[in-house]
Amino acid sequence: MRVFVTGATGYLGGAISRCLRSRGYEVVGLARTGESARRLESIGLAAQIGTLEQPEILARASRDADGVIHAALSQSARAGEIDAQAVAAMLEALSASGKPFVYTSGIWVMGNTNGRAATESDPLNPTPVVAWRPAVEHEVLAATTRHIRTSVIRPAMVHGRCGGFVAGYLKSAREEGSALVVGDGENRWPFVHLNDLAELYVLMLEHAPAATLLLASAGEAVRVKDVAAAASRAAGAQGRVRFVPLEDARRSMGELADALTLDQLVDSSKARRLLGWNPTAPGVLEELETNPC
Repeated sequence: MRVFVTGATGYLGGAISRCLRSRGYEVVGLARTGESARRLESIGLAAQIGTLEQPEILARASRDADGVIHAALSQSARAGEIDAQAVAAMLEALSASGKPFVYTSGIWVMGNTNGRAATESDPLNPTPVVAWRPAVEHEVLAATTRHIRTSVIRPAMVHGRCGGFVAGYLKSAREEGSALVVGDGENRWPFVHLNDLAELYVLMLEHAPAATLLLASAGEAVRVKDVAAAASRAAGAQGRVRFVPLEDARRSMGELADALTLDQLVDSSKARRLLGWNPTAPGVLEELETNPC
């Protein structure tokens, strides 16, 4: 089976691509440059040179594949517009094919969960930086009427291999002597390990019924200040954490600052029940304590 993966050169898409390759899939990854394409080819993947802003390339690669996983996100200020156009091109190419299409959203579309574990059926309250995502989710799930086996995954905060937002705490601890946290750090984040998440993507590609929506988290949510302190210790900064007031962070980070102060709990039992997903990797605190970066 040939799978087209956007974001294959990145943190999440790279892990998904490696997981697919280990299962015997032929993987074609979207690569922005020849250098990126060569990196994919060096690990046994095929490369399609192009960007999310080239719908004709996305459409052709989707038509040539047996399934598509969309794990890329533009870093442009036009991220929402670019993502919507890219998704529209890929869905159009897959129409009437019955092929699987897995779309990557995220739990930020749910906003604060007010102390309860939210599920897939809860109403959305997206933080501003991802206010555009629910409309794209809807477009993807509605495409099942066009005979495409579409599904949407909302990962929690991803950790593992020294990446994700944990990497930012490690970097600030090493460079400034303290891990920098937006707000007071009392808010909680659900996490999921990169390897476990990649496994879930493969399960969704293989088995998710049409119009499936899944949350992906593992273990209990963790207070952000505890994650930052663990990263600080791992970076040799003795657990020092510096708290940045939200208003100050907004001036330098824009709407992302508000997302980093969300307090969220989510329930991922549907993924376990529906697809037999069984996350086994260490939690974020254990990983930072036992496998410092």
